[in-house]
Amino acid sequence: MFDKLDAVEERYEELTRLISDPEVISNHSEWQKYVKEHAELTDVVEKYREYKKVEQTMKEAEEMMQDKELKELAEADYYSAKEQLPKIEEELKMLLVPKDKDDDKNIICEIRAGAGGDEAALFAGTLFRMYSMYAERKHWKLDILNENETELGGYKEISFMITGKGAYSRLKYESGVHRVQRVPDTESSGRIHTSTATVAVLPVVEDVEIEINPADIRMEVFRASGAGGQHINKTSSAVRLIHEPTGIVAECQTERSQFQNREYAMKMLRSRLYEIEKEKQDSELANERKSQIGSGDRSEKIRTYNYPQGRITDHRIGLSIFQMEDFLNGNIDNMIDSLTAADVAEKLKGEEE
Repeated sequence: MFDKLDAVEERYEELTRLISDPEVISNHSEWQKYVKEHAELTDVVEKYREYKKVEQTMKEAEEMMQDKELKELAEADYYSAKEQLPKIEEELKMLLVPKDKDDDKNIICEIRAGAGGDEAALFAGTLFRMYSMYAERKHWKLDILNENETELGGYKEISFMITGKGAYSRLKYESGVHRVQRVPDTESSGRIHTSTATVAVLPVVEDVEIEINPADIRMEVFRASGAGGQHINKTSSAVRLIHEPTGIVAECQTERSQFQNREYAMKMLRSRLYEIEKEKQDSELANERKSQIGSGDRSEKIRTYNYPQGRITDHRIGLSIFQMEDFLNGNIDNMIDSLTAADVAEKLKGEEE
């Protein structure tokens, strides 16, 4: 790892010289390229220099400890530095992992009720509430794009967009099948039922990132429908877009205007097509180790919410949390941090191999 860090620092110093070179500055596109690369390396170089400084402090303190008069003072510096080094080393490892280019993007999240009928729809509603409260904690904006609500208050499906820096980096591990084990309110005998809901988290992409031929899109308009929603059956403002080559359907009916609904439906369509393209590229990179944590396979059962035991277990990393109410109220950072750390460890392992 340290050979790699030395090479990174050497490249950083070279870039520092280049972006100050009048000849390079005169070539704007070349200068911009170097500035961008320089900015991308800044965090890791600053952290590496911090590591070397703390390491030097520890070595100097160790030498000073040979002097009886300075020993007590030197020991404090030595053990303080020794305690810091492993933490900085872990931070360096994380900084060296190639960053997902989508991490800073906004997301579109789709939750669909799976097996379990009305109980599955109620669970989909529970998950939506959890992510809504998490977004609120992060001061992110949430917009509902499409919803199919049941009379009991759950959702057969709901799609929403979360706007906020790093939203994708925090929520991308939520894609997959979520399973709930609990006694439904409608169950008189007190039997535990198992139901599922599927979560898909997609990065919001711009026009330039995924090209769509307008001739490939068929648009349908219809009247909004749902359980008790506003503006229902008044105007044909709801929009459904069908991408003919793939059969992908995206619809939005929560906004008052047809134009706004079409705009949101296009965002959904772009994100779904982008995901397909991304999966295709990943599969083509046969020599690149795929992270087991971040693969986001929608058919994979990733987590169980066991109400009788008050336990949430993530099956990918074997982590159980026993604070059900707190977790469902949006306090999910501990789980996300653990998944992120496991993903980084997997990627580092792949790089070492």
